[in-house]
Amino acid sequence: MQNMPPIIITSLDLARLERLFSSKNYSQLPGIDALIDEIDRASVVEPTEVPPDVITMNSTIRFVDDTNGSEYQLTLVYPDEAGAQDTISVAAPVGSALLGLSVGQSIMWQVPGGRELNLRVLDVIRQPEAMGEYLR
Repeated sequence: MQNMPPIIITSLDLARLERLFSSKNYSQLPGIDALIDEIDRASVVEPTEVPPDVITMNSTIRFVDDTNGSEYQLTLVYPDEAGAQDTISVAAPVGSALLGLSVGQSIMWQVPGGRELNLRVLDVIRQPEAMGEYLR
């Protein structure tokens, strides 16, 4: 993908995601390579230093797919927590694309089947770090 926006992740999210990648259960998930690539290009900060408008794990966000105008409000979760209503796994293509983005940023992201999405972050409704929750 060209012109990827800068992204930020917390050191705690990085450590948890690295453990996830090393797990036999998750190392073969489709799309895991794209998530690893995203993490590799991210700026890593301490949880207490992440701006409140950045999407971290367990953040509830509102975003739009500008390719079709569909708007969503979802919580970004780890794969074992996905499936609950209004959640998106970080291992899913949309979840991988959203991790680390800030309000106002857009990203072009290819999903299975070759289709491209243009995701734009409208709001971070709830970010655990902004609420002083670092261990969730």
